[in-house]
Amino acid sequence: MKLRWFLSGTVREAMDMCSHVRKLLNVQRDLLSEEAVAAVDTAYRNTQTAIDEHADDNVLKARKDELETVANQWLRPYPHAEWRENVEVFLVAIAVAMAIRTFFLQPFKIPTGSMQPTLYGVEYEAIDQIPSALGRLWDACVHGSFYHRLVAEEDGQFVGVGDQESVMRVINKQQILMEYQIGGKLVKKAHTLWFTPDEDQKYLSKSGLRIGQTFKKGEDIIKVKEVVGDHLFVDRFTYNFRTPTRGEIIVFKTKGINHRGMKQDQFYIKRLVALGGESVSIGDDQHLRINGVRLDASTPRFGNVYTFGPVPIENRYFGHANDTIARNFLPYGIADYFPNEKTAYKVPERHYMAMGDNTLNSFDSRGWGPFPRENVIGKSFFVYWPISNHKESRFGWGHTAN
Repeated sequence: MKLRWFLSGTVREAMDMCSHVRKLLNVQRDLLSEEAVAAVDTAYRNTQTAIDEHADDNVLKARKDELETVANQWLRPYPHAEWRENVEVFLVAIAVAMAIRTFFLQPFKIPTGSMQPTLYGVEYEAIDQIPSALGRLWDACVHGSFYHRLVAEEDGQFVGVGDQESVMRVINKQQILMEYQIGGKLVKKAHTLWFTPDEDQKYLSKSGLRIGQTFKKGEDIIKVKEVVGDHLFVDRFTYNFRTPTRGEIIVFKTKGINHRGMKQDQFYIKRLVALGGESVSIGDDQHLRINGVRLDASTPRFGNVYTFGPVPIENRYFGHANDTIARNFLPYGIADYFPNEKTAYKVPERHYMAMGDNTLNSFDSRGWGPFPRENVIGKSFFVYWPISNHKESRFGWGHTAN
């Protein structure tokens, strides 16, 4: 029967018809007359018998058509059948999407610059001109660029910003506070701007906006371009069959990582550098050492990480910095677990350590230590947006090899 189901469209149609009529009859049996129940039941049995006895297609089609005619005559149609069908299709689509997200591919966006220049987070830059509407649409769809502009309504000054309010974690509502001279009086007014979630308010520094700065009516208070972080798919399937390997870019939960200020409901994306049971140290030459073996540009997936100059500059890697090296460039420490090159840390079994490629701007295992391997949800798979941008495009799989 299974083989015939595959080979014959008539068999498939007849079986679907029987299944549909049987469900309707069972639901409506108490509402139908005895005559109606008997008629539908007889037509159903005749069709089912033809299927079971492997009747030829002509006979089976006749029984199916008879069943359809009897069902249309006696069974009551569902109210709003078209609506029900659309709802069913919608629910099936949601179920399929959720299954794909849970077991195969999960969308993820890069919020910060800790993995630059392998992957980019949200960036801002001051601009002189804003493109036309068509240009803005193209930039948004292809380059992931959005433009923000705020113009002074009257002569006034910038007095501060209000609290940020996150809307469903996908966009932030930001209040820009201005004082205007209106009718000889100072009037405070809040302007609303919408940005990608940005805890550091980098758009303020990029726009050059300063507390007390004054503006004439019609002058630009803020005019910046926002470039969204890389949006990618996380492969949740592969690690069901193998464990992560060194150098892979992984996504993991922060739950259970005990460190001051560590939020327990976030996901981080970093490069896996050490596995359970391994001894890790960071030399003053900005190279990791695993069990005493120095990683360098020949180590798989670390080729770009270890091609750096004497100082960190834009679009260049800087290796990995311990706390001694980091303090040459930063006014604070970032590597409590690796204060100097003499310190070696042994990763507990069933734990991992991960670090960002942007070593001086990454909150990673150097500061908060190892995390359970159960926290890993998958590995970086495919960057689907932006398609290209003003810097090197990472669209596709290319970043996974770096």
